[in-house]
Amino acid sequence: MAKKQNVVDNRHYDVIVAPHITEKSTLVSEHNAVVFKVAGDATKPEIKAAVEALFNVKVTGVNTIVQKGKTKKWKGAPYKRSDMKKAIVTLADGDQIDVTTGI
Repeated sequence: MAKKQNVVDNRHYDVIVAPHITEKSTLVSEHNAVVFKVAGDATKPEIKAAVEALFNVKVTGVNTIVQKGKTKKWKGAPYKRSDMKKAIVTLADGDQIDVTTGI
């Protein structure tokens, strides 16, 4: 049986915004997971399809988090950072994504 070829759609590039590199995401990467910033309206199946198509890996799970923007002050004037949706993508054993290189 032939292996399914992943077709890259332009929507895949809109779903995955950027890798999210922090101390916690580095710790999670030891357990075969990668953290991405994703579009606010992206669903779990869309995120799974985008990661599989763009990076040619097998995704076993997707968890999403909406991080609310903090209220900050700049020169005494308050402002609010934008809300951000993150996806923790768990990969199959043997698959890995190097987020330090581009696609």
